[in-house]
Amino acid sequence: MSESKRYIVSGEIMKPNFFAPMKFRKEITATKQAQAIERIYTDMGSKHRAKRYEIRILDVQEADASSETDKKVE
Repeated sequence: MSESKRYIVSGEIMKPNFFAPMKFRKEITATKQAQAIERIYTDMGSKHRAKRYEIRILDVQEADASSETDKKVE
């Protein structure tokens, strides 16, 4: 069985009716980097009605097991 990893994907969505690109940063669990990118296209396209050519992926990083990116420090 394949081991799943966590990837942090950041990018932007540029639609014709937006004044500026909408930036995003999302954490995805996938077995490989290509699968994580595909999930981003699927999720962002479905959520924001964006076509694949309107979604630009700027960075894909493998998240460390020890890093907690979702928690906010107050």
